[in-house]
Amino acid sequence: MSLADFPFLKYLANTVDILLVWYVIYKILMIVKGTKAVQLLKGIFVILIVKLLSDYFNLQTMGTMMEQVIQWGALGLIIIFQGELRRALEQLGRGKFFSRSGIPEDQAQQHVVDSIVKAVDYMAKRRIGALISIERETGMNDYIETGISLDSKISSELLINIFIPNTPLHDGAVILQKNNIAAAACYLPLSESPFISKELGTRHRAALGISEVTDSITIIVSEETGSISITKNGDLHRELKLEAFKELLSSALIAPSARHASSVKWGWKGKNK
Repeated sequence: MSLADFPFLKYLANTVDILLVWYVIYKILMIVKGTKAVQLLKGIFVILIVKLLSDYFNLQTMGTMMEQVIQWGALGLIIIFQGELRRALEQLGRGKFFSRSGIPEDQAQQHVVDSIVKAVDYMAKRRIGALISIERETGMNDYIETGISLDSKISSELLINIFIPNTPLHDGAVILQKNNIAAAACYLPLSESPFISKELGTRHRAALGISEVTDSITIIVSEETGSISITKNGDLHRELKLEAFKELLSSALIAPSARHASSVKWGWKGKNK
């Protein structure tokens, strides 16, 4: 006897099979999301569209070129996505591939904002220099790998302790990823913009640099003045009051609940030098 003898069981098995395939695809997309692979996937989609159009309009030369690209594409994907494939296999080995977080996203993001605000308030009052970059859609794994891996829960106490002067991890940036502290003592690219004020130090240049190549939000606490600044999309917002800083951070990270009739957006008319 086989499933063919039981049409209902065969239908149920096919349904489960399809659902499992879709779930695996979904988990793979979640792993790729937030990395540079997203942009590469868009490029692959464009290539497929060009191939279809070439066949439809009988563009032989273009069609032949696209065929060659697609034929060698499998090998290229393995090379290009080796980092993402490695992380997927690591998650599978740790049993995290099919796991779900028990904490609601909004609640987790609110905890992140509260912890950062508390830590920044403490460090600003004591003029403890700090550089905290928060990953968003564009992946920052290349920069995380330059630092010391922590993979720890976010707390204001831990953030403060990292940036205490003369401690092993204080020099460099802390990168937050998926509501966790991914790494400390990370190197960020310095901005080469000629329009940056000469009074700004390395922390501000690094914050601007990472904001020019990713969509991350980066927070700077000046050790000279204790002032609080934020960078995003190549823009620098300087000398923010604590309440304005909290509003900006909340509106950027806690979506959409934090956007309720909020007049504080990234176009906020603060100091931007």
